[in-house]
Amino acid sequence: MTTSDQTIPHRRPSWSTIHPTRRPSSTEPRPLIANALAALAGLGLGVVLAFYLANESLAALTSPGGWFLAIGRLSAFVGTYLLIVMLVLIARVPGLERAVGQDRLVRWHRRLGPWPVSLIALHVVTITVGYAQLGHNSLLAQVSTFVLHYPDLLASAVGFGLLVMAAVSSHRLARRAMRYETWWVVHLYTYLAIALAFTHQIRVGVPFLTHVAARNAWIALWVMTALVVVAYRVVAPLARNWRHQLRVTEVIEEAPGVHSLTIKGHELERLAVAGGQFFQWRFLTPGLWWHSHPYSLSAMPRPPFLRVTVKAIGDQSRALAHVRPGTRVFAEGPYGTFTHHALNTRRAVLIGAGVGVTPLRALLEDLPSDVVVSVIVRASRPEDLVHRDEIAALVEARRGQFHELVGSRHEVRFDARQLRRLVPDIAQRDVYICGPDGFTDLAHDAATRAGADHVHIEAFAF
Repeated sequence: MTTSDQTIPHRRPSWSTIHPTRRPSSTEPRPLIANALAALAGLGLGVVLAFYLANESLAALTSPGGWFLAIGRLSAFVGTYLLIVMLVLIARVPGLERAVGQDRLVRWHRRLGPWPVSLIALHVVTITVGYAQLGHNSLLAQVSTFVLHYPDLLASAVGFGLLVMAAVSSHRLARRAMRYETWWVVHLYTYLAIALAFTHQIRVGVPFLTHVAARNAWIALWVMTALVVVAYRVVAPLARNWRHQLRVTEVIEEAPGVHSLTIKGHELERLAVAGGQFFQWRFLTPGLWWHSHPYSLSAMPRPPFLRVTVKAIGDQSRALAHVRPGTRVFAEGPYGTFTHHALNTRRAVLIGAGVGVTPLRALLEDLPSDVVVSVIVRASRPEDLVHRDEIAALVEARRGQFHELVGSRHEVRFDARQLRRLVPDIAQRDVYICGPDGFTDLAHDAATRAGADHVHIEAFAF
């Protein structure tokens, strides 16, 4: 199925050869930035703990409810500080993202998530018990006093409820049962939860009542965090899309259930992107505009054109086969470290299956010319080999090796022995793997058993 663009004049770009046009190269990752930010985060945690300890006294601890109140204040300080760290991890700070990779940052964010929620829950319980003991009240009476007479406590209680809701939705089992769009909307409530809970920290937090400088520093820290999030999650994507003005020009069926979308834009020669990177895409049509999904470029840009290749798996990817030419596109990125910057050697093997070959196709085009390349593609049927001719042509131009493994998993073995047969020196190569989760795990295990030390995988999961 081919849909021609009747509204936007364009020439069909040639995707079969290495593109000669020089563009800005993607910025090389700088681990120093990630290390500096990690050190800064650790230093900040140390300052928070030092400030807390400086404001505790033996008399306060030995008073009624003293230990509960101390634990409550400590858990509040550490929990809210960890929330700041979580926000920065997913703020898409360019230097941090290039050095670490969005998939790893999301993984860190996810692993860190239970800690601030648990600590803030501990704060709620221990502060309630501590003040109940101090005032000789029942727990229920103390909760009523908090809600009715303490400034901003009701708002912070609502914020805590929203935070718990977002945390529950992020659990692995809950994520599997939810559509991405539902999860995304629920997760947005985290920002509202933080906003609702912020003012009570300043107005009620005992350490801040007599330390104006500390209160101002805490406010400044949250303001800077908010500015970073707004700058990189909102302002930068809006400015970039205003400049490029992306629109769909063509939709082509590449294989059964797999379609390529050619997208035209302005000033794409200024787009610094590396082969293997991905964007978060929104197609601005009814029913699709609020869906954002990660798709890799399936070729290096041919200004004024980009191309993505999508397999019909979910509702959005199936709908993309019917997107009309002229449809506006909103893209955030590029993201990812699945690029030539990750090379440790000058020899590489690219292993892909299904639509997972698309980032490998772009990476193959972008690898330095002196890198020796072998490519292995896996499919159940010949017609499922996506961009087969393009990949073969690029491998031939590099004088590399191209291997096709076609057939069912029972007919075609894919293990360490097979990899060593196809690429005898695999232990001395960088290995890039992309494909469905089951295949990726199988290929990673096979490459590791074959002796490969430098295996590169990037996952796109919410």
